[in-house]
Amino acid sequence: MSDDVALPGALEKKGPLPFAAPPYWLDLASEDYKNCCRDEKGVPLDPILAQALPSPAELIDAPLESEDPLREEEHSPLPRLVHQYASRLLIRVTGTCPLYCRHCFRRNLLPSEQGFISDEEIFLVQQYVQNHPELREVLISGGDPLSASTERLEALFAKLREARSGIFFRLCTRAPVSLPERVDGKLVSMLKKYKPLRMVIQANHPKELSSLFLEKIDMILAAGIPVRSQTVLLRGINDDAGVLEALFVGLSRAGVDPYYLFQGDLAAGTAHFRVPLSRGLTIYGELRKRLSGLEIPRYAVDAPDGAGKIYLPEGLIGLESGFWRLKAPDGSIHFYPEEA
Repeated sequence: MSDDVALPGALEKKGPLPFAAPPYWLDLASEDYKNCCRDEKGVPLDPILAQALPSPAELIDAPLESEDPLREEEHSPLPRLVHQYASRLLIRVTGTCPLYCRHCFRRNLLPSEQGFISDEEIFLVQQYVQNHPELREVLISGGDPLSASTERLEALFAKLREARSGIFFRLCTRAPVSLPERVDGKLVSMLKKYKPLRMVIQANHPKELSSLFLEKIDMILAAGIPVRSQTVLLRGINDDAGVLEALFVGLSRAGVDPYYLFQGDLAAGTAHFRVPLSRGLTIYGELRKRLSGLEIPRYAVDAPDGAGKIYLPEGLIGLESGFWRLKAPDGSIHFYPEEA
């Protein structure tokens, strides 16, 4: 049994985050990735290539950036495991991805977690689930879980269900967007066996909603597996109300529920992608005028001090001395910088 799927397009190492992009993904671009136009920072202008190709801008660490911007380490009782919210457990099952997104908030962590979670680590997770009756949901994350074989994933699902019958699975993957051929009948049939299960994908630009993507989403939905999408607000890629409107309408028509629009995390080397929060609020205000309740996602930011998600604009208190004061659901106050 193979532990990993043969992933096309792994090209070379670039800084802390590997560079890998499937030919399918590169073909979505309007330019040849080898000769694409770039801005003054060296970032590709094409919204597909900008998410995939390394640039010199990644080597610059801005103030307040961190290698662990969500403070996952503080909520990690075991290797690869994050227990931040009482009812939910996240497992980074692999550090491997078909496409290494250049804006990834785990960019400094993934190279150390290549390869699928070991049997010994799975055993410890089983025990943890058994010992925490408050858990209702397990997020299968990474990296991208679908870089592993279907057999390997099923073995993990079976072990988790042994630990807690009926526990809810949230499969967090970008593969239907970045490598849709990974979604085949064998995978879908396996996932169907482990309901209750939802799939959460990441889609950032309308170009990503190809005919093959739509075909694979239809397969997943036809199996009774709900699909939701997350989007990261990215400078030069989708920081435009018209682009996001087209994306969210296209996802909704495909049967995918827009779930979150995320303000950029303060991950080291990603400042060139972050949109000022003030601009993000303006864009989101325009989207609220254009989209229905079914089409619009929640705008959210992960508090830089690891306090979790805060919804926008309802979590805003105000802007003071270059920082937005944010109020979490528990009433605590947190800060996010207003960047240029």
